[in-house]
Amino acid sequence: MSQSVVDGEADADPATPAHPGADDVGDELRPAAGPDEPPPPMQSIRPISAPFVAAGPSGVAVRARLKGLTADDEWVLGEVGAHLGSLAGRDLKARCEAGTAHDADQWAARKRELTGESSARWAGSITKATHDQWALARRCDLAHLNSLEAGIAAVEQRLSVPVGQKGTRRAPGGYRSRREWFHKSRRLHTLKDRLAREQADWDAGKVHVVRGGKRLLNNRHHLEDAGLTEDQWRAGWEAGRWFFQADGESGKRYGNQTIRVTPDGEVSVRLPAPLAHLANAPHGRYLLTSRIAFAHRGAEWADRIGADRAVAYRIHHDTGRGRWYLTASWQRPAVQAIPLETARARGMVGVDTNADHLAAYHLDTHGNPIGDPQRFDYDLTGASGHRDAQVRHAITGLLHWARRCGVIAIAIEDLDFAGAKTREKHGRRKRFRQLISGFPTGKLKARLTSMAAEAGLAIVAVDPAYTSMWGDQHWRKPLTGKNRQMTRHDAASVAIGRRALGHPIRRRTTPPHHDQSDRRGHRTVQADRGVRGREGTRPPVTDRAHDARRRTRTKRRTRGTSASKTVRDARSTGTWVQNSLLDTV
Repeated sequence: MSQSVVDGEADADPATPAHPGADDVGDELRPAAGPDEPPPPMQSIRPISAPFVAAGPSGVAVRARLKGLTADDEWVLGEVGAHLGSLAGRDLKARCEAGTAHDADQWAARKRELTGESSARWAGSITKATHDQWALARRCDLAHLNSLEAGIAAVEQRLSVPVGQKGTRRAPGGYRSRREWFHKSRRLHTLKDRLAREQADWDAGKVHVVRGGKRLLNNRHHLEDAGLTEDQWRAGWEAGRWFFQADGESGKRYGNQTIRVTPDGEVSVRLPAPLAHLANAPHGRYLLTSRIAFAHRGAEWADRIGADRAVAYRIHHDTGRGRWYLTASWQRPAVQAIPLETARARGMVGVDTNADHLAAYHLDTHGNPIGDPQRFDYDLTGASGHRDAQVRHAITGLLHWARRCGVIAIAIEDLDFAGAKTREKHGRRKRFRQLISGFPTGKLKARLTSMAAEAGLAIVAVDPAYTSMWGDQHWRKPLTGKNRQMTRHDAASVAIGRRALGHPIRRRTTPPHHDQSDRRGHRTVQADRGVRGREGTRPPVTDRAHDARRRTRTKRRTRGTSASKTVRDARSTGTWVQNSLLDTV
């Protein structure tokens, strides 16, 4: 087909989803910006947000290992990290005590206090990191408050209906038994008390921060479960609380005066004032014996430091592996996203995100599926490094296949499960809650956006509402063939791609072929979207003889042959008999 024959969306109710790209999960997550497909008049379907091109990454970070460090190098790095870590902890305490009353004068006073024990640039890096950490904790408190309020509202709604009453698609029903109702009523009081404490801390500007991480702190009480000894935990706890990062400064030599890396990989550190006696280079600097080399983005990094542009560095110690690493990061100028019409010029690759794979389908500019569906698997079990590697591997395969298809954009659902992780909403569906909580929506979007930008592809985000249900209803069966098996996720990827291209998800039936009385094209303006049965096959206009034979399953003719019409004045050999109306035999 050169053009897809389509009209409105499906006249169906949302169904229970089968994967994290589920339609009922994302229904209440974001406000609607504008309808994409007007809902049928008999249905109450929420408006669909318009698709948009996601912005590209604004920064870059690369990491390399510091190899060949001597014992003296490691000891000096440990002393510098511990000293700066103690200053960072003290500064964080002062920032938390100031709360929301903190202002620029207090920030300047904190920096002056730290400068005498380190340096002006070290003090600037510490105070900026402290401010960022306090702001992050503040945002986390707000998210926790919203979660508590949502949980309280869900429990109150279920407690207000009779026990055993069934729920609807938009509102859950009552609890199953009086016992469950009683326990949930007690939990409601617990949630309200917790909300009152969190609200009081929020109003007072009080945050709870653990330098080194709360998980590492709790591992101290569960060493056997964590697989650590006390000495191993102590080494990781001390290394996690070190501070060894320096912000860059444009116009200075190689973009950073505190931690300087030359183009040939030579690393030197400006020592704090109390540790200046450990310097082995001029101007109070310590030169490491190790040389660094960035295998990834090395040319970009070299061009940046060659122009004396700002580059931030961070040195950290992995106690589990016994290795030291150097991370370089810098900002990129904001790149203007391509227009949506440009992204649609060569078609689109629709991607349906699931708990264990990415389902993708290639669509042309008219929204017609091309070829066969593709599947890119990943495993989200195990350590965080393994999960991250699995996501990157799946995205790499997706990007390579998209470039072979010749498209310039990839369509993906704008997923956000922030409002759907509470157990008060999904009740006993523990596996579903774990599935949603373990799904890396933020990391997946960040990875895909950054990696697609490097591959020269744009990301088009669409509203995930009803894509799985409508895709399964309209595209799964038509695309299933003898040599092609379609899943619900493959059909959802077609729906996502069509929504990104600006086409409705509904698939119209093929118009009839040409004949003397019926012309192709009249079915494009048949019935309105609210008319039921509009997608059914059209019955024949008249009953013809061959149709009657097929319906009655008879092989003999239903009437005798007539004389040829080419013979003038020839009489027919057939006879016509009028039977009595009372003859019922």
